[in-house]
Amino acid sequence: MPEEMQDKVVIVTGGARGLGAAAARRMARDGARIVVTDVLEEPGEETAAQVGGLFVRHDVTDRDGWAAVAAAALEEYGRIDGLVNNAGVSSNALLENETLEYFEKVMRINLTGVFLGLKAVIEPMKAVGGGSIVNVSSAAGLTALPLTSAYGASKWGVRGLTKIAATELGAHRIRVNSVHPGMTYTPMTAEVGAVPGEGGFPLAALGRVGLPEEIGEAVAFLISDAARYVTGAELAVDGGWTAGEVVMMAQAAAG
Repeated sequence: MPEEMQDKVVIVTGGARGLGAAAARRMARDGARIVVTDVLEEPGEETAAQVGGLFVRHDVTDRDGWAAVAAAALEEYGRIDGLVNNAGVSSNALLENETLEYFEKVMRINLTGVFLGLKAVIEPMKAVGGGSIVNVSSAAGLTALPLTSAYGASKWGVRGLTKIAATELGAHRIRVNSVHPGMTYTPMTAEVGAVPGEGGFPLAALGRVGLPEEIGEAVAFLISDAARYVTGAELAVDGGWTAGEVVMMAQAAAG
């Protein structure tokens, strides 16, 4: 994939750790120039140093902050070719117990942040004849998962916004796709008990949680020119989790 990624300038939000950092490292390995953004300054600077890129402290809910990120990328590298809208937070409460305040917080970060990111890069991408945007949704944006009223609603929104953006921006050669990770081993999921290795997640057909690097591979593919005829797509990288009914039926039959 190197020739399809070489010298592309890609902004990665939530790039300090987890999926964002893995995607940044994967793209940098193939020659992309990375702008890492995050509210976590120290790990964000560390990731940027690892990939030889630029770090910008950035709250994705801040419209002016998005303008500053785009300006920094253009000042440092002269162009913007890609955006990975990865920053996000989770939720874990029954709908009846979820607070309005937290619901709105999740929506601001997970959905409004994606909306602002799209708007921030359209003109710079038009200026260079196109680009690629990957919005990180979730398996929770493909199916109904209990305890995710805020998170799930936001990720379904990301899925829909991706398709709308793809239809509107295709004429400008700007591709927009969504990636839908399943349970993936990151600092955030480790806090709720996720463990790597075989047998660690029997709900998935492959029987384990994913690794950030596996999500990073999918993101890198969609950003690269290898996916130049792919837009408006939703790529599940979930070990077969969203084939849930089939998996559960198979497990029941095997039992």
